[in-house]
Amino acid sequence: MSSSRPRIHVINPNSNEAVTRAVADALEALRFADGPEIVCSTLHDGPPGIETQADVESVTLPLRRLVESDNSSDAFVIACYSDPGLHVCREGTPRPVLGIAECGVLTALARAERFGVIAIRRRSIARHVRYIRQMGLTERFAGERPLEMSVAETTADEKTLARLVAVGRELKEHDGAEVVIMGCAGLARHRPALEDALGIPVIDPTQAAVTMAIGVVQIARAWRTPLGSV
Repeated sequence: MSSSRPRIHVINPNSNEAVTRAVADALEALRFADGPEIVCSTLHDGPPGIETQADVESVTLPLRRLVESDNSSDAFVIACYSDPGLHVCREGTPRPVLGIAECGVLTALARAERFGVIAIRRRSIARHVRYIRQMGLTERFAGERPLEMSVAETTADEKTLARLVAVGRELKEHDGAEVVIMGCAGLARHRPALEDALGIPVIDPTQAAVTMAIGVVQIARAWRTPLGSV
């Protein structure tokens, strides 16, 4: 491993630059002296939002090519709650590739017994539930409810926080969620206010994934271990 500062590459797989900016802003607190460099980029070949299974499939191979071509990063984070291309990208590099859905769920499990998820659209829920079932975590899954807003709307609409609070309360009071995950990249600016309103932990999955990536690269550096073997 080189002595240069380690680099974490956070990739927004949709083409919405506003989402990428929101992700970058959310990660500002994770940038610290002597810590890894955190770089955010946009997959310009992606759709405006990852809202359907077709959207997920459309970015899988472009993400793989981007990861394979980047020889300067020590770890990658796919900043979309569907974790598109996660396993394909892991096949393409020996370096760690983290998905925000997987990391968000794992972080939620460390905070409470039962977790709920706020989805962007209702049509995303079946896809997310399949993923939770594949992870073997259905017994700890309280439920998932939608905002029924587009990705673009969540980044610009002043009503986003009010809708997040309303849906979060349904998850807490009706579904029994003890921790809530915001099921989209780019919503982190609302996390503190949402957590205050709900009175339970709220997880921003992108922050969770990058925090894990920082741990991976820092441990590898401390152990002087090539990242492909961690």
